[in-house]
Amino acid sequence: MLDTIVIGGGPAGLQSALTLGRMHRDVLLLDSGSYRNGTVEHMQNVITHDGRDPAELRLLARKDLAAYRTVELREASADIVRQAEDGFEVVVGDEVLASRTIILATGVRDTLPDVPGVAEAWGREIASCPFCHGHELAAGRVALLGAGQQSAHLASLLAGLGGELVVLADGEVPDDDVAARLEALAVDVSPEKVQQVERVDGGLLVHLDGGEALAVRGMFVATRISQSAPFGEQLGLDLLPSGCIEVDAMGRTSLAGVLAAGDLAHVSALPGPMPSVAGAMSAGLTAAAVCHMELAQRG
Repeated sequence: MLDTIVIGGGPAGLQSALTLGRMHRDVLLLDSGSYRNGTVEHMQNVITHDGRDPAELRLLARKDLAAYRTVELREASADIVRQAEDGFEVVVGDEVLASRTIILATGVRDTLPDVPGVAEAWGREIASCPFCHGHELAAGRVALLGAGQQSAHLASLLAGLGGELVVLADGEVPDDDVAARLEALAVDVSPEKVQQVERVDGGLLVHLDGGEALAVRGMFVATRISQSAPFGEQLGLDLLPSGCIEVDAMGRTSLAGVLAAGDLAHVSALPGPMPSVAGAMSAGLTAAAVCHMELAQRG
């Protein structure tokens, strides 16, 4: 019987395991090897690691965990998580593992716009977070895909970074509010349907209806997120309209003994998760600290 099984080997899960290891809790970290930022070559906006390859951060974190004898890291995917009489069971292949508590840190999955070439450039020249990638693209022309409120919101965040912004309406017509906001920001709108996005030296070539091609340094898109793993549903946890697991400010879910950290969860006061490596680590630390306190109270 383990104290905690942490499911997910990204920043939230790694930090959770480190925090629990430092409190000498018997903890198992399950890492499936699949990461939301798996295609990202450089992560930004993380002090002392600005510009580092996320894979290198994970490697360094694993070296940290190796110093704690009560922490085991296993490269494996969980299949089922369920309640048991004295805690929880996690099914990994033919093996059933038992723990007193669970920390879910499996993240979310992005569904990208259905435009050829977007997936190939995702995490490189194409991103969704201006705080993580805006600075690197600021000197050139940047495209915002879509004619909705998200593009107007992104335009307002990126307008002060310099460079040129262009909204690719992709055959849609912006509503009056979006059009007014874009006009106030002096953002051009290209109405044509986007046929394809092509990676080229120095950025992207966006192929539009009518044969026109637009050269841009990078692009921001809105994605639709969903849970990367079914464990919240398996455990019957409360979910939010965003599709994320509902947690309180301390990372506790609606089921006692189960905590969640990272992009897969947020408090109800937020409209959605605020994805970042630093935020995930913070959430992982909080969830692990609360987990340890609850275990200590049980004795």
